[in-house]
Amino acid sequence: MTALSINLNKVALIRNSREGNYPDVVEFARLCIDHGADGITVHPRPDQRHIRPDDVRRLADLVKSNPRSGAAPELEFNIEGNPFAPALGSYPGFIELVEETMPDQCTLVPDGDDQLTSDHGFDLTSSGEALKPIIEKLHSLGMRVSLFMDPDLKQIELAKAVGADRIELYTGPYAAAWGSDQLDAIFQQHLQAAELSTSLGMGVNAGHDLNLHNLGKFATIPNLLEVSIGHAFTVDSLTMGMPQAVQRYKALLV
Repeated sequence: MTALSINLNKVALIRNSREGNYPDVVEFARLCIDHGADGITVHPRPDQRHIRPDDVRRLADLVKSNPRSGAAPELEFNIEGNPFAPALGSYPGFIELVEETMPDQCTLVPDGDDQLTSDHGFDLTSSGEALKPIIEKLHSLGMRVSLFMDPDLKQIELAKAVGADRIELYTGPYAAAWGSDQLDAIFQQHLQAAELSTSLGMGVNAGHDLNLHNLGKFATIPNLLEVSIGHAFTVDSLTMGMPQAVQRYKALLV
């Protein structure tokens, strides 16, 4: 079954609109976990527009103190972000924060401070060599490494070459094509990318703009291991409550 990892960035964004710690990101993470989420995802940026370094530390402690029991998979903590993001003020630098908090999975994303949100995967023809030692370092610390990728077959072959354990397919174009005559072609691109990744021995994750309308179709991709959902999940939680939102998303995963 595909794991559901809840991205809590938008909860932090609401919190940051006022002074203090309300809503508390950790309390909402606990609510997601209690109602069946398989993991928690955060994307800390140097400008601290939403998730802050101390949120990452507290969430790491929460996840480590809530192991699953029996046959259920272990609860996982996933930190995603730009591996080249430097220290800025109280932000210690992305890799430094990852080393400190030791997530189960580190998802490397080529985003910049001027981007509203992540909107493309890595071009490994230009960044692959710089990523190799970073991936090796994270591996030495016992972390799984996923690379945020477009469904480009040549790029996915390069992801294997630089040492990625998984890819996270950027699903923004798939979501944007929902309801259009371009949807099937874009879905096939993602399907072929996932099949290639699996054949190369890499796992497949996915994320960006997946929601209750488009997730079911995407979840039919074989060997899809994890989806990370935040924006739409937060919006749905406003109307139906977070516990029910977790259950509705879980019901769509196969």
